[in-house]
Amino acid sequence: MAKNKSLGRWLISGPPLLYLLIFFAIPTLIMAFAAFRFPGDYGGLLPLIDINPDTGKNELLIHAGNWQEYLTFENFSRFFEDSIYVELFIKSFWYAGITTLVCLLMAYPLAWLIARSPKKYRDLLILLVILPFWSNFLIRVYAWMIILGPQGYFAMTINQGLALLGIAPIQLMYSHFAVIVVLVYVHLPFMVLPLYANLEKHDVALLDAAQDLGASGWQRFWKITWPLSLPGVWAGSALVFIPALGMFAVPDLLGGTDGMMIGNLIKQQFLDSRDWPFGSVLSIMLTLAVLMMAGLGMLIGRGKQRNAL
Repeated sequence: MAKNKSLGRWLISGPPLLYLLIFFAIPTLIMAFAAFRFPGDYGGLLPLIDINPDTGKNELLIHAGNWQEYLTFENFSRFFEDSIYVELFIKSFWYAGITTLVCLLMAYPLAWLIARSPKKYRDLLILLVILPFWSNFLIRVYAWMIILGPQGYFAMTINQGLALLGIAPIQLMYSHFAVIVVLVYVHLPFMVLPLYANLEKHDVALLDAAQDLGASGWQRFWKITWPLSLPGVWAGSALVFIPALGMFAVPDLLGGTDGMMIGNLIKQQFLDSRDWPFGSVLSIMLTLAVLMMAGLGMLIGRGKQRNAL
């Protein structure tokens, strides 16, 4: 019986563990090792194995006597010596933070409305939330390029309104505004779904009891609904913040030169500059930054739970 239980656990947990090993752990180790290597003459990485012309066999070029010719800390030094990379990280955090905050402000009332709507309509409303996923991501981004473009009705309406007020027209495309608007549009469902899953489970009797005791609408929300919904808030914030931080397609297409984020620089290092070691350093720094943010969020969440208890 014990062997059957053990086999069952391995059959259930084995595929996801194997998936994480192949698609996360091994690529992360390769990226970490690449960060300490030199770029190759034609891009990529300086090879560690080459064919020996005398023997015609593959030969490991690195050994204890010449490892400094193949491994280096210069890629990390380059990151910390030039402040432009830190500034780009801060700018990316600002974009991701604003996107997360706007998504939360828009998604919370929508998720609450869906959770409190009649059960027969909830599936339809959730379907409407995820409906944008049915179309291709790039098509949706290109649609926003048309909407925010100078010939788009949205931009023309805003500029006509500004002209009536005597204000010069503004450019919506290739601006911070365009990047944040589309980042919010892309990630909003990721905030709505965990919030809805949380809010749907709330016991309405708690709100009724608080009302009977004289609590106002705001007090019922702030003292009961908000603390109980914090797990959904943290989950939604993580689902929005992390992908928004590394996003490169939206800033590439709508941000112009001012809208560049750290994801764009990583893509540039791998595809354009072909400096894989420095691209790996940037990727490691981004991963560490995300882990630090996730750890900080967990500490804050646990602190709030202890205070609530």
